[in-house]
Parts: sequence; C-alpha cells; structure tokens
Amino acid sequence: MEDVITEIPPPSRFFEEDLNNFTAPSPTLPTPFIVFSNPKPNLNSPLRPSLLIIAISTPSINLLHHCLSSKPPIGTLMLPEISLSGNSIEPSLKDKSCHIYALDDQNSIIVVIVQFRVVAERSHAVAKLLIDGEAQICPERVLILDSVQSRNFRSNLPPDEELAFKLETTAALMEEQEGLGAQIRSLGFFLSGSVMDGLGAALLGRCQMRRIKGTLCVTWPESGALALSLVKSLLKDVLPSLEHLRVSDVDDDGSRLDSELYT
Repeated sequence: MEDVITEIPPPSRFFEEDLNNFTAPSPTLPTPFIVFSNPKPNLNSPLRPSLLIIAISTPSINLLHHCLSSKPPIGTLMLPEISLSGNSIEPSLKDKSCHIYALDDQNSIIVVIVQFRVVAERSHAVAKLLIDGEAQICPERVLILDSVQSRNFRSNLPPDEELAFKLETTAALMEEQEGLGAQIRSLGFFLSGSVMDGLGAALLGRCQMRRIKGTLCVTWPESGALALSLVKSLLKDVLPSLEHLRVSDVDDDGSRLDSELYT
C-alpha cells in the first residue's frame, strides 16, 4: 500500500496563469506630473515652444546642465517612485531630477534634462506628459538626445570612435529641419536592424502619434570626452552658448556621475 505522506505529490491541476489569479495585483503607481516654478497666468494655455530639447544621454545632460546652470528652472517633472532624498536645493548633476528650462522669456526653446532612470513601464507615461501632455507643453518641433547601447546595435561599436545617427518622424521627414542646425540635418539615419528602446523611443513614438516634427539623435560612445565633444558639435548651431563651454570642465564633473541614473 502506498504511503500518502512520503509519496511524491501529483502535478498541480492548475496552469501557471491560473495560479497567478490567486495573487494580489501589483499596486498602481501614481501618475507623473509637472510642477511649474511660476504658475502660468492662464492654466488652460499650454507652453508652445518652437523647439523642445530633451536630454537623456549622459553627455547631453552634462553639457546642457552647464549651459543652463545660471538659469532657474521653470518647472520640474515629478516621478512619484523617484525619491527626492539627497537632492540639493539648487540643480546639481548629482541629483535625481528632471528640470525644465526656458532659454528666453517667450519660451521659444524649452530644455528638459532627465537626470533619473525611467524604466520601460513608465516611459510612455513620461513621454505623454512631456509632449502635449494634459495641454501643458505643445511643441512645434522636438529634439531628443539619447545614446546607443552596444547590445542594440547591429554591428560592433568601436570604443575609440565617435558616431551619431538620427531617427525622425514622418512630419520631420516631410519638412526641412531648419531649426536643428546643419550638423544634425547632415546625420545619417540609424542603421536598419538596430533598435532603440526606453524613454527616447517612447518620446519619438509620441511625436509620431501627435504628428509632431520629432528627431531622435543618438550618439556613441555613451560617455567620456569623445561623446561630449560630439554632442557639443551637434548642438552648437542650435544653442550658440555651448560654443564657449570647455569640454574639459564638463568632463571633470561628468566623470563622477552614476551611469545607472540614465537610460
């Protein structure tokens, strides 16, 4: 006679997906939101910049932070799961933050510096908020600055060479990119078979869905003096103030950044 205590139990009659029905669902994360430093006179009137620049890559964050360090941010994007503990009062490269800057009083060029990692599950929510999100920012043109990772590139990436590519929405392809500068306009397109993911891809997808002229500029390497020089050369036509910024000064601060903060 079989011993029911020591005998190997029969396999479960439930499928794995059926067993998941008995587990409590994961709590829903709060929606990200933007806090403006100076409330807009008309809350129903969105910001309508001619160009919205969104910095995601480490070199673009370093360069734009130094370029805009003397300007107070006009707003901050808050991602509730990102703790503000340890952040300084004044904007710092060591902070986990996402500050929004205006280059002039007319808000014709707005810059967003994303200094925290946005996981894939939250990328679309952040992209929706930054681009025509709840009628707060409605740009005419969007420039996204990201870096390509070796695992997403179809061929080998040389560590001692600088490379740059672009991806564009249909609306951008149909019109001249006069506001982006000659260097970016002359870039070759991202190689077929390579992929982009994360926040940069979500932002470009949002531009495509909203029929906005969007350009995703990706560079290699992901950090270091070569990457800083490359991004500076691409942006100097768009932001002339970068021309007087020394890469050596930026690199000193950039070398202390935590690369895990960025996508």
